[in-house]
Amino acid sequence: MDLGIITRFLSNPSLRSPAGIMKACLAISLLFHFFLLMGFQKAFPSFWDTRELKTYNVEIIRPPTEDLDSEDLQGPGGDSLNREKDDPAEASEDTISLDTKDERYVQYTEAIKMKIAGHWDYPAEARLNLLEGEVMALFSIIRDGSVVRIDIEKGSGYDILDREVLRAIRASVPFPSFPGTIKVNRLNIKARFDYRLSTGDKSR
Repeated sequence: MDLGIITRFLSNPSLRSPAGIMKACLAISLLFHFFLLMGFQKAFPSFWDTRELKTYNVEIIRPPTEDLDSEDLQGPGGDSLNREKDDPAEASEDTISLDTKDERYVQYTEAIKMKIAGHWDYPAEARLNLLEGEVMALFSIIRDGSVVRIDIEKGSGYDILDREVLRAIRASVPFPSFPGTIKVNRLNIKARFDYRLSTGDKSR
């Protein structure tokens, strides 16, 4: 601040009156604050930056999990990040006939037929009463060979024959585990059980 200017300003006779003194004090205060603000601006220029502030959006893009190795999907505790969708095949199922010719299943269904045949019988009471009929059954096997469902889709018309089919399937459980050729997690198998008496049986 220039002291000469202030000295000349204060030596003015008109400022010796009470009103003049008040004006002089006001002028000095304004000059003091002006220079103080100029010095503050130079010392802290960031407070006086009037440029427009800009905002930026950052988008995090997660890569598709199917392109990652299983090790990349493991969290700190070793749990998979997509546990509910580990493998589409693991959640799938297929429905086939016990007499299927599909190469993926034929060897497995042959083993099932042999096991059921070892337990299936013609009930003695049905033979004595010459009861015949055809039963269509549906049962579901999971990968370890366990059976999770057994239904009679079409009955023979005789409870004794239908019950024997259910008994034979239950007695055969568990079935062998799925071989490598079977990729599904659940296999629904339709099986036909035919009860027919020979001519000699009918003549009795």
